[in-house]
Order: sequence, then C-alpha cells, then structure tokens
Amino acid sequence: MRMRLSTAAAGFLLLAGIGAVAAQDVVIEPEQETVIREYVKKQPLASVKIPGVELNIGSTLPETVELHEVPDAKYRYVVVDNRTVVVDPGTRKIIKVIE
Repeated sequence: MRMRLSTAAAGFLLLAGIGAVAAQDVVIEPEQETVIREYVKKQPLASVKIPGVELNIGSTLPETVELHEVPDAKYRYVVVDNRTVVVDPGTRKIIKVIE
C-alpha cells in the first residue's frame, strides 16, 4: 500500500510540475533583455496612463495602447506610469516591467 501511495504521489507531483511549467509566463532571454533595455534608454517615450490596468506580468493591455517596436527583438514596449513595460505583441500581455 505504501509503495502505491508513493508512486501515485510522485505521479501527481510530476503532472503538477508539467502544468506549472506550461502556465509560466514568457521568459525573456538575457540577450533580448539587454537589447530592449539599451534601445529604450536611447528612444525614450512619453509615459501614458491606462486606467483600470495593473502593471503585472500577464496583464493584457488594451488595443488602444500603442506598442512600440524594438529592432532585433520580437517584443514591443510602452511606458506606463513612468515604467517601461515589455509586451508580447501577439497576445498584448505584459511579460516584463523594467523599473
């Protein structure tokens, strides 16, 4: 009985781990983050306000918010409340908030 319980528990933990990995947010590769940070410093934008949207990873920005391209990067950015927000252009979800 103890062996079955341990095997079942291990299987559950394995499946839970797979689910957690699938649900994780997009991770920006260090090289991409460096490219984005350097570009943002050289190309400052005016900060915008987006009422009702919290600046959390995974939050979705409305279609009315203009996203700005970063050369050689697959992500876009916008400055909201004086914080640079990196966004996945396909989903418009925030993937990084740069302080």
